[in-house]
Amino acid sequence: RDPSLFSSSTDDPRILLPTPVIKTTFNPILGECTLPVEQASRPFGRISVAAMHASICLKPTPLSRAFVPRGTAPRSRHCRPFRVMDDGSALLAVGGTAAVAAVSAALLAADPEKRRAVQTQEAGGNELEAVANYFNTQGFERWNRIYGTTDNVNKVQLDIREGHAVTVSKVLNWLGEASLDGVTIADIGCGTGSLAIPLALKGASVTASDISEAMAKEAEQRYKAASSEPGAKKPRKAPTFQAQDLESCSGCFDTVACIDVMIHYPQDKVNGMIKHLAGLADKRLIISFAPKTFFYTWLQRVGNLFPGPSKATRAYLHAEADIEAALASAGFKVTRKEMTATKFYFSRLFYAERL
Repeated sequence: RDPSLFSSSTDDPRILLPTPVIKTTFNPILGECTLPVEQASRPFGRISVAAMHASICLKPTPLSRAFVPRGTAPRSRHCRPFRVMDDGSALLAVGGTAAVAAVSAALLAADPEKRRAVQTQEAGGNELEAVANYFNTQGFERWNRIYGTTDNVNKVQLDIREGHAVTVSKVLNWLGEASLDGVTIADIGCGTGSLAIPLALKGASVTASDISEAMAKEAEQRYKAASSEPGAKKPRKAPTFQAQDLESCSGCFDTVACIDVMIHYPQDKVNGMIKHLAGLADKRLIISFAPKTFFYTWLQRVGNLFPGPSKATRAYLHAEADIEAALASAGFKVTRKEMTATKFYFSRLFYAERL
């Protein structure tokens, strides 16, 4: 935290590097960092997650400039300065074997569940209220840009936009294998309508809902604009856009889709969500979630060391086996799987059919 602590002196053990320099890019959505190892002046080979064993000093800054320690000398074989770049990435000096306990202890000490509980309380109550409050306020502004076409997005937001678009495209390809005319589809957690609108324009009878009233209204406005364009094919029944939480949704539909929603909820909550979604789906259920792997979990712990308003949504990872078990318990079998992974967007997609 104190720039004076960062010295370019080659006799300072905090930054002497017979070890790699790592460039990390923080993911504000999943609470993760991407950590590709750069080759230093001599080859160090690959560094394993288990071998990450030094103190990591980070000082993120919103300023569009690099943070350079005072008294920084030219880069040498033994010394590389700490920097936070204007693209939100950072260079970290990672020490050697003597500091194994430092990083391990720091990561294990990070208590994401406790942090999330505090954030939920600060956001206004229980999990549902916290998510609804976020997506009706600053979250709406942020995600409306991400899911829009404006150029007013940064590199991270653009990457997430592109990743989400890939996931939506995969769902459209699956459902587009047969005619959608008259097919009833519920898009639960519709956001700004990135899936619901193209489905409706392909002839499906769409019922879309979102926990955020602002999101649902934006989706409806986007549908009106898209359906008014020359050559647009309007469905026999115009889609509906409602503001309601998932567990309040009712009806019976040929297909129920719930895309990029479960990342906001813990597994015990997700089990109940899947059971409710299954009760609405007559034939198929399509859901996506952030997969829980050792690597993503470790990166999430790193991300949890960083406070910030983007954490108001919290990010939950889910094991594939847990999601499949919940689907099986609800009478569905996963018959197709897809994975979308960009620098800042990770989404596992399941296509499940009723048994």
